[in-house]
Amino acid sequence: MVQALSDQALLNLYRTMCRIRAFEDAAGIASQGGVAVFGQQSADQVQVRGPLHLSTGQEAVPAGVCAHLRATDYLTSTHRGHGHTIAKGADLERMMHELFGKASGYCGGRGGSMHIADFSVGMLGANGVVAAGIPIAVGAAHSLRIQRRAAIAVSFFGDGAINRGPFAESLNWAAAFRLPILFVCEDNQWSATTNTKAMSAGEGAAARAASHGVAALTVDGNDVAAVHAAAGTLVDAVRSGDGPRLLHAKTYRFTGHVSVDPAAYRDPAELAAAKLSDPLLVTNAQLESRGVAGAAIAAVMAEARAEVAAALASASAAPWPLASSACEEVQDTGVGQWR
Repeated sequence: MVQALSDQALLNLYRTMCRIRAFEDAAGIASQGGVAVFGQQSADQVQVRGPLHLSTGQEAVPAGVCAHLRATDYLTSTHRGHGHTIAKGADLERMMHELFGKASGYCGGRGGSMHIADFSVGMLGANGVVAAGIPIAVGAAHSLRIQRRAAIAVSFFGDGAINRGPFAESLNWAAAFRLPILFVCEDNQWSATTNTKAMSAGEGAAARAASHGVAALTVDGNDVAAVHAAAGTLVDAVRSGDGPRLLHAKTYRFTGHVSVDPAAYRDPAELAAAKLSDPLLVTNAQLESRGVAGAAIAAVMAEARAEVAAALASASAAPWPLASSACEEVQDTGVGQWR
């Protein structure tokens, strides 16, 4: 049974969200040619190269779900995966090193934002292909079943992914074999630069799950306490051997598709309305209503900003990969075309 959140537990969820928001803010600025010194921006060369998909505004979903996971549980992510990776317990500093392309990053600087993985905490990797992480998580769940391991798999994906074949195939396979997996649809209402409603028939992720016999819950994805409660119920069911479950979390992405996208295709009034339900503001208000001191709440964000600032400085000073390592970890098919 899911326990009611204590003040400290809610504050811990808020801390996770603040760490994600601070990381996304800093990475976004660094990708646009600035160095994030919070509250300021200094002109500098672009330090985060390659596509950078931010999850600003969606922090409550990974925080609320991953609070129920163990290091032995598997997780797959998306191209917008920093929040999932941080919430699963990966090292924030090594993540920043990877975004900067440094040798000390998770993939040695080769993968960048969309390919961070940390098997030590069960994070099997982000994925640049929409919906591609879902069948990977199903495969991981099947391996857990075969090995009779007491762990589960979780797959995060966006609302755009439910229109792709791997989603339906994965639901079917997971249901047919009663696999220990939780599907989490982060419904931020936008599929890249297109409003998802304009291209999605039916009633959405939960209805499609139900059609495959997968029980689902829909939750306000901007309320971390609500996400935590719903995810706890579903995780308990999955761990108990009741088969797959799906969480449909309705949230909103504050940024453009990539960090340099101004999202001019979106109605400014829609964004302004969405920001009234900023998950950090929602949780801040909940903490204050419980009597938690404003100074204690503010300190959490200050600590997160300081942690990320240190990661930025560390990443900037870290060494680049050696030229001699360029061909390491590259598959050799044996026919010599890479030589």
